[in-house]
Amino acid sequence: MAQILPMRPLRFAEQNHIADLVAPPYDVINAAQREELGRKSRHNIAHVDLPEGDGDGKYTHAAELLGAWKEQGVLRRAERACMMRYEQTFVPPGGGMPITRRGFFGLVRGEPYEQRIVLPHERTLSGPKEDRFRLMRATGAALSPVFFLYNDPSRMAAAVLEKGPAGDSFTTSDGIIHRVATIDDPIAIATIAKALANQPLFIADGHHRYETTLRYTATVDAERAGSGLPSLKNGTHRYVLGFFADAGDPDLMVFPTHRWIHGLAAFDKTSFLASAAQSFDIELTGSVDSSELIERLRRAADKGPSVVSAFVDGSAALLTLNDRGALHPALNAHPEVLRKSDVVVLHTLVLEAILGITREMQATQSSLGYYKNAPDAMDTIRRGEGNVVFLMNPTPVDQVVQACEAGAFMPQKSTYFYPKVLTGLAIHELNPDVSADWVYA
Repeated sequence: MAQILPMRPLRFAEQNHIADLVAPPYDVINAAQREELGRKSRHNIAHVDLPEGDGDGKYTHAAELLGAWKEQGVLRRAERACMMRYEQTFVPPGGGMPITRRGFFGLVRGEPYEQRIVLPHERTLSGPKEDRFRLMRATGAALSPVFFLYNDPSRMAAAVLEKGPAGDSFTTSDGIIHRVATIDDPIAIATIAKALANQPLFIADGHHRYETTLRYTATVDAERAGSGLPSLKNGTHRYVLGFFADAGDPDLMVFPTHRWIHGLAAFDKTSFLASAAQSFDIELTGSVDSSELIERLRRAADKGPSVVSAFVDGSAALLTLNDRGALHPALNAHPEVLRKSDVVVLHTLVLEAILGITREMQATQSSLGYYKNAPDAMDTIRRGEGNVVFLMNPTPVDQVVQACEAGAFMPQKSTYFYPKVLTGLAIHELNPDVSADWVYA
């Protein structure tokens, strides 16, 4: 059973200017965006989440900043245990009617995946986990939430979340409207926790942060045991900061992450297509306009798992899994749900079987890069940078849930839930000497 608790988070005291203090998650911020966030305010959370400095010095700097902000009252700890309703209203990229995604912030006890209480759907990268661990060790805090999905067919949690005060709203520079409201009524909190208790939770985004928190908990417990100091059974360091959303919400949006292959000295387009023809039906395209290629890819999804390959010579090809590919031994080694996944088919039959990019290489991002934006990926390959770009369809939410339930791992960065949950709305302190049992006080 998932143990869901309210939190007593650190929050920015100056909520009137919260838009200048929060930031997207660390892993979607490039150098220019980091600089822009820093200019917004000297108290923007990016100064802590993506600290300046070299080596371990940057983590020390982050800890010093966070400590100073607490001492100065920039950050204040909530006086009462609470959850936080969080809504994001946005226009989908490419246009359309505004959409509102709803959910809430709270805590969940961190459990190993083997317990089947919290279920992942994709593999992680070693570099980001080490970075997040060092930051967590220095600050003793979880700065960004893990994005969890849950099933609530009875709408027990939804009924509670739809009630209560409207909360405060603000708009970020990307045009997204954010609404945050505090839920501190014990009955409401207990009802939400009960609705989520008898089911597994699925990680939608933040696998690195979840696994890092488990490592942090184990490290702290081992160090304290070695010094003869016990850790509280329900110490706050055992709980993961989370944003929770209903997997059945039709307004959950997932976008693809496109693959950029580079550094393969022996890559040859003709040889590649000849090898790919063993497992895919190949349709050469007369256009390399990203929007047209994405549309072709979308339509191809009805025929089966598909990807678009774009080459440095300006050509492109649509690859759709054929009957021979569907029977490939490497693909059939996966659970059935993964055999229907575009990203699993790409990684298994193309990256690994044809290009020789092993899982170990993928974990270290050797010869493999990622793009959220198809035009940016296409611009890179048009400039002659790299070997080939693979454009992807998004992974459906129900496929993510099915993968979790099957205990199956998709490749790294198989999903991109949009919009990202902001960092800085709530900060959870990981303290082995403070009990999270405040909900019962």
